[in-house]
Amino acid sequence: MKHTEPALQIDIRGATSAKLAKAHRLNPSDLQGIEPRIRAVLKRMAAERTQGKHRYRELPYRLVECRTIQALAAEYRPQVENLVVLGIGGSALGNIALQTALNSPFYNVQPRERRGGPRLFVIDNVDATYVGDLLDLLDDELPNTLFNVISKSGETAETSSQFLIMRELLRKRLGPLGARRNILVTTDASHGSMRAIVDREGYRSLIVPDGVGGRFSVLSPVGLFSAAMCGIDIEQLLAGAAAMDRRLDAPRLAANPAATIAAVKYLYTQRGKPLHVMMPYSQQLRDMADWYRQLWAESLGKRYDEQGRREVFAGATPIKALGATDQHSQVQLYREGPNDKLIVFLEVEEPARDVTIPHAFADVEAMRYLGGATVHGLLNAEKKATEQALQVSQRPTMTIRFPRISAHAVGQFIYLYEVATTIMGYLLGIDPYDQPAVELGKKITFHLMGRRGYETRPTE
Repeated sequence: MKHTEPALQIDIRGATSAKLAKAHRLNPSDLQGIEPRIRAVLKRMAAERTQGKHRYRELPYRLVECRTIQALAAEYRPQVENLVVLGIGGSALGNIALQTALNSPFYNVQPRERRGGPRLFVIDNVDATYVGDLLDLLDDELPNTLFNVISKSGETAETSSQFLIMRELLRKRLGPLGARRNILVTTDASHGSMRAIVDREGYRSLIVPDGVGGRFSVLSPVGLFSAAMCGIDIEQLLAGAAAMDRRLDAPRLAANPAATIAAVKYLYTQRGKPLHVMMPYSQQLRDMADWYRQLWAESLGKRYDEQGRREVFAGATPIKALGATDQHSQVQLYREGPNDKLIVFLEVEEPARDVTIPHAFADVEAMRYLGGATVHGLLNAEKKATEQALQVSQRPTMTIRFPRISAHAVGQFIYLYEVATTIMGYLLGIDPYDQPAVELGKKITFHLMGRRGYETRPTE
């Protein structure tokens, strides 16, 4: 399959600039020094992939599944006015990020004929006011509301509680048959509590692919169904990911964007800069930074090494910022606070649309100089200004450049960061796929909520 979409570019000049002092600059020798380790990691990953590991890397090629999702969305779309995704973490963040990136920020308030699909609500918390207000909003529209419950196991208290609430509401208003018709479950193919419920109740379902963890699942039915329902071209999402996969076959650091990202972040982590800021200069990409935070934090924050024997307390803290908004809330800290951060900018070269700033108040310089410029031109000027100001303060940066925001480009970005996360995990010597520290909090929640078998408060 051939594609003419432009490729994302990785620019590390903000980390290698001679304007940075030696303590804060990456030199060619630093990158050359880590090259053998990168080659070893890439060789290992390639071998493991042939053995069936790194299953998320096969998602771009599941085109039969993609067409099944498209057909299901085409079936539901004419009759569904509201799509409500029930999930948390990896079952929610990717859905939100795709919608923000590839549909209008005002998608939900547009008339149906303009948006072309249902309104989308991703309910990723159990705050009572949040849930209750949604119930009020949907009260008169339940017959035309589809609930997509996303839970691989059915063991997540937040999603399970949401499911129980919505199921009961549907049963009371529409009867058992109506409730069944308005629930679609995305879960494991054969195991888990949710699969047992699906089989018993006769709900339609989509499958979470085996071996794909939640935070790596956005390019599976977990994220693709809501995207397809809301008019996003999911074939192009997968095509973008596949195009990036081909670039990531390169064994050399300089030619491999994921290896470059991982190497730069690893080297700065080792130099006492374990705080990694993602700062999109794009309102559309702001929730990609939320998605990145889970991917990076849950994958890399580990107490033990990969063998589970030695305490390493590995990890780098992901931080979200938004340009230009957070120039007015965070950049003061980034420039004059502790020099412990690497800032990664997301920049867009060509916007989907632009707005020209009118000429007015020629006698007021604070207004005059803006006349005739464009809003996108101003935003990118602010990005460059922030980058240069950080450099003056000896703060390293890196830029991931989108030629434009499209489904293809977003697919590239998602896949790029997933692979970079795996590489970073192997450089740190930890398992990037487990999340043992999450389990204790879940078990204590079961205890506090009175779940059978958890009468004693868990301690590990």
